[in-house]
Amino acid sequence: MKQKNPIKSLANNFLAIILIFLMVSGVFTLLWQDFERPTEIPLSQLVKDINKEEVSKITVSGNDIFIEYRDGKKSQSKKEAEGSLSESLINYGVDKNKLNLLQVESKEPSGIAAWIGPIIIFIVPLILFGAFFWMIFRQAKTGAMQAFDFSRAKARLFGAEGHLKERITFKDVAGLQEAKEELKEIVDFLKNPKKFLAIGARIPRGVLLMGPPGTGKTMLARAVAGEARVPFLHISGSEFVEMFVGVGAARVRDLFSTAKKAAPAIVFIDELDAVGRHRGAGLGGGHDEREQTLNQILVEMDGFERDTNVIVVAATNRPDILDPALLRPGRFDRRVVLDLPDIKDREEILKIHCREKPLFQDVKLREIAERTPGFSGADLANLVNEAAILAARRNKQQIYQEELLESIDKVLLGPERKSHILSQDEKKIAAYHEAGHALVGVSLPGAEPVRKISIVSRGRAAGYTLKLPTKEKHLKSKSEFMAEIATALGGYCAEKIVFKDITTGAANDLEKASDLARRLVKEYGMSEKLGPIAFGEKEELVFLGREIGEQRNYSEKIAAQIDKEVANIINKAMKTAIGVIGKKRRILDRIAKTLAEKETIEREEFEKIIKSGGSKKNV
Repeated sequence: MKQKNPIKSLANNFLAIILIFLMVSGVFTLLWQDFERPTEIPLSQLVKDINKEEVSKITVSGNDIFIEYRDGKKSQSKKEAEGSLSESLINYGVDKNKLNLLQVESKEPSGIAAWIGPIIIFIVPLILFGAFFWMIFRQAKTGAMQAFDFSRAKARLFGAEGHLKERITFKDVAGLQEAKEELKEIVDFLKNPKKFLAIGARIPRGVLLMGPPGTGKTMLARAVAGEARVPFLHISGSEFVEMFVGVGAARVRDLFSTAKKAAPAIVFIDELDAVGRHRGAGLGGGHDEREQTLNQILVEMDGFERDTNVIVVAATNRPDILDPALLRPGRFDRRVVLDLPDIKDREEILKIHCREKPLFQDVKLREIAERTPGFSGADLANLVNEAAILAARRNKQQIYQEELLESIDKVLLGPERKSHILSQDEKKIAAYHEAGHALVGVSLPGAEPVRKISIVSRGRAAGYTLKLPTKEKHLKSKSEFMAEIATALGGYCAEKIVFKDITTGAANDLEKASDLARRLVKEYGMSEKLGPIAFGEKEELVFLGREIGEQRNYSEKIAAQIDKEVANIINKAMKTAIGVIGKKRRILDRIAKTLAEKETIEREEFEKIIKSGGSKKNV
């Protein structure tokens, strides 16, 4: 039910009261005020005018005398209540002969004024006050109803009658083939529940969609409802929790009650970790509002009748912090993992988002998919939208490949900072820094190929070297990690060799290299001396929902050895980078010079410089 806005309701009542006052004022104005009010004169003046033969007609109505003059003027007077008009005028000395010449009419007072006047005077105020108090009571009743509506679940309904245009099917969701196959079983149950019940199969209670942000969890849930053609109730986990105790649990009850009435239906709870975090940790005890909401969700999911055609679909990108009671059989029976799309899926996702956009005929979405590893579906949608905006800003009628390629850099690193102009010396340092990254990266076997080098400032980066894998990888070896660390230190080593000095430009590179080296030792067990042991236990405060520290499960002696191993890995990678730059100094100079001139080098030109060995003639 749509809830009324109390502010809007109060404004409407106030306007209604003002309108009533205006109407009553208008009635009084019409009844007691003429458009041209006649001049009132005393009887003595009337007698003088009669004697001068200026009066043509006199109309008597009760004690009121209405006078019409020969020149068209009108006036009004009053006679004495005790006597007649003639007696009153004779008493004031009127000439009887001239009085007889006048046209005198006598009429009774208007019937309308005789009975409407008293009614308006006594009844209209009563009606006015009655209407005023009725509106006050109505407002109070509305406020009371809103107090009860406060506990209603604010779920948005899709897929029902009137929402056919918003219907989404599996065809609208690219990739995620394994997830779709798992969810087709849910669709089949919603369409044909008797087939499962007849064989004694237990109805699935809940489906948990797990995956990084932007991978399409919400869209996939809506696609399930669209395929099954059932109502889809969408609510966020944060909408259950309010500042008042018990509201969250009441909203859960109302949500499931609504779903059961609309069955078969799907209840989708987005960001389940907002209320489903592990109980018994953090602030608040058993009476914490969030925990009460979670308890009610657990009860409602466990209280489904065997033949209730309602399935709860929830989404989260933090399954590690969910309460175990949510994940046990009987509650979320299905757990569907949504991964980031691979190159084929990225191309399909780009095609979906480009359906209604005018693309130039030479646009190659495959190349865009190759350049966007690690992009989620939301990132790709944003990329296409940025390309459309860029094309519109350039007054183009179609989206070209250059807009799509430029949008990749914008999504990855941020907008181009044209105001951030480097001096000639800074430009040279930045060119050698990025050339060092690219040269080391292309020279090591385990490193990823270089797609683009630029010293144009974007976001917080003064320059960047874009390295993209040629194929999708799910596992990474130690040699690849070492090549990645050496590549990160390539800029630092290039500055040190060429300028015999170092700058602050390598700060972010050093941070990444150090973090990766420490993970090699502590998490991946890739240390030669310490061996395959994982060190450290992550601590997490559930009510904050994020990692805030680490519990040491090793001694100070081991901590010193970890630090020593991290330093050894960094030093080894730095020696590798220095060796590559020392052997290929000529190529480094050529890359840096070209980069300083053009500011951006694409993959094709970069590969020509590498093949030429730095010789200008062969480029």
